[in-house]
Amino acid sequence: MERAVFLDRDGTINVDVDYLHETDKLEFIDKTFEALALLKAHGYRLIVISNQSGIGRGYFPAQDVERLHAYMNHILQEHDAAIDAFYYCPHLAEDGCACRKPQPGLIYHAAAEWDIDLPGSYMVGDNEKDVMTAVNAGCGYGLVLSGHTVSDALREKYRDHLYQNLWDFARHICGMEVE
Repeated sequence: MERAVFLDRDGTINVDVDYLHETDKLEFIDKTFEALALLKAHGYRLIVISNQSGIGRGYFPAQDVERLHAYMNHILQEHDAAIDAFYYCPHLAEDGCACRKPQPGLIYHAAAEWDIDLPGSYMVGDNEKDVMTAVNAGCGYGLVLSGHTVSDALREKYRDHLYQNLWDFARHICGMEVE
């Protein structure tokens, strides 16, 4: 079985822009290329798990998200940091689906397709939904401060799993010193 890092997209890999679906609005967070390349070098599959309710709200079609993901991966490939797979939930919270984070449906789907060892894998993201997705799927986790504002209560609750950004998280799980 393989190990993976399941990654939230907005606020973890790229700057969170409301309902990002346009390539010209994509901006990677500092050190993202280095973080993803380090994880790949340490044998982790990189799999994006993302809620994309803008599709369900009718703001943009799924093809826009898929085009954005292809564009992202084109850039990431140039830095030896390509994502292995992108999975997204197009539903609204009230739809009650099993794929919308914090439900673990997308992780389970990816794990089956990629033969992933969930207890040996991680989910990293910028809000508590990402943490709960990991917990619900039986993965390790990290909460990064590079996206959504994290309250003092959540900082305390997850203090042993809190990282400035994806680069700090990657260095930690790969056994490197974090500054």
